[in-house]
Amino acid sequence: ALKRGAEILEPHGLTMVLEPLSDSPDLYLQNSDQTYMICKGVDSPSCKILFDIYHMQKTEGHLIHNMDLTWDEIAYIQIGDNPGRKEPTTGEINYKNVFKWIHEKGFDGVLGMEHGNSKDGKVGEQAVIDAYKQEDSFL
Repeated sequence: ALKRGAEILEPHGLTMVLEPLSDSPDLYLQNSDQTYMICKGVDSPSCKILFDIYHMQKTEGHLIHNMDLTWDEIAYIQIGDNPGRKEPTTGEINYKNVFKWIHEKGFDGVLGMEHGNSKDGKVGEQAVIDAYKQEDSFL
């Protein structure tokens, strides 16, 4: 089905992404290596990985290492700290190093802000802005 979907999407320059998740042990797609092998099997620029940093930290850790192993199949990256799925700097993930590595790889795709705010209201919005400014200051 993914191969057929890719055949339909490819002529239009569209990309579907597969996202491994950590929400339940009953889910089929949970690891980056498994997702990578599926994308390699489909063998199309229209079937790639959505690498959700929050989920991958929960299920496998070693974020930079695993992103490096699967890099040629990653099309979209989602951001969320763990635990709590809030903005960077609120959990255990060293986003300054992750962002630096992504930058050094020359990634020009989308980094999605797939997280909540650690604080409510305007203070929370400012905390998100400040966190991204801080973690993006790796140069």
